[in-house]
Amino acid sequence: MAPVPPDPAQGEAVCAALRGQVEKLGLSLGTEPVWAEAVFEETTDPFSQEVSVLAIWRGKARYGKATFFPDGRVFAEYQVLLPHPEQPERYIDTVQVWGRPPQLRGEAVLADFAA
Repeated sequence: MAPVPPDPAQGEAVCAALRGQVEKLGLSLGTEPVWAEAVFEETTDPFSQEVSVLAIWRGKARYGKATFFPDGRVFAEYQVLLPHPEQPERYIDTVQVWGRPPQLRGEAVLADFAA
């Protein structure tokens, strides 16, 4: 049985929040991630046995996923892989968002270029 995708409005809110985290840095991913391009899987937490739905973006330039928990929480991460606009020795690896749509918080995950 295929997993039931989350409400499209929640999915669009997650995508917008991910793009918003990138835009805070003065960068853009264009229209990525696109909710309609996500594929869905179910995952079971090994501790709580709760079944969550994963939305996954893969097969293009970037990879990402969003976990929609049964209680309405979401955790999402999406690759950025762009140089940091103010720190030349670093790049933005991913952006993350979490919370309950539409009130999602987030941050960028930075990495250092290899020396």
